[in-house]
Amino acid sequence: MGRRAAKITASYIRNHPYASLGFATGGTMKTYFAELVREHKQYGLDLSAVRATFNLDEYYPMKSDDIHSYHWEMYHCLFDHVNIDKRNIHILDGSTDNPKVQCDEFEKEIKLHGGIDLQVLGIGRPPYPHIGFNERGSSFDSPTRLVELTEETRKANARFFDYKIDKVPTHALTMGLATIMEAQNILVLACGQIKADSARLAFEDPITEEVPASILQMHPNVTVVADKDAASKLEMLSLALLH
Repeated sequence: MGRRAAKITASYIRNHPYASLGFATGGTMKTYFAELVREHKQYGLDLSAVRATFNLDEYYPMKSDDIHSYHWEMYHCLFDHVNIDKRNIHILDGSTDNPKVQCDEFEKEIKLHGGIDLQVLGIGRPPYPHIGFNERGSSFDSPTRLVELTEETRKANARFFDYKIDKVPTHALTMGLATIMEAQNILVLACGQIKADSARLAFEDPITEEVPASILQMHPNVTVVADKDAASKLEMLSLALLH
């Protein structure tokens, strides 16, 4: 899954070297980033002309040099290993004293760079799969903002904090659903049986703000890369295989 998604991204960058890219983080992205690095080192993928990168979210409060921060993860897993211009990297600042100003400036930067051409997403766990940190009930019109994380999300992410939920931040800065939907193209990664219900809820069940990821059904250019387990409950896939 990671290799296929990286191949799609690499092909897009080769065809659009000045593209603006949106990245996500989390467990699903580990192999994706590793494969992007391999595309660069073994197959010459050139990211030097990439216009800008924007990350979906960041914990709040969180210092950028904390090993639990998405800032640290992006540099450790990707940016330090490819020839991207570090001046063009944009990650929300989890240590800001003014989250509202930080989020507003982030929105302005996206617009200043002509929007996001390819946005990569993971998908949250059921029963209300989120994208970014847009939790259950997030408005489809929501911009980049400070949000409170649900107990379910904090429990799911506790594995990155030595399974100590009290160490998981209670808030995060996240790109809004409206902002995500403004991307020209969206690439969604889903991996494992635990994401099977999420994929069904997001891509086949009714569109509702109770299931934030379901908004993706309204986007004209979404590509989903999933392994067999994550795709196991998709009726569309079953019908395609039958034919």
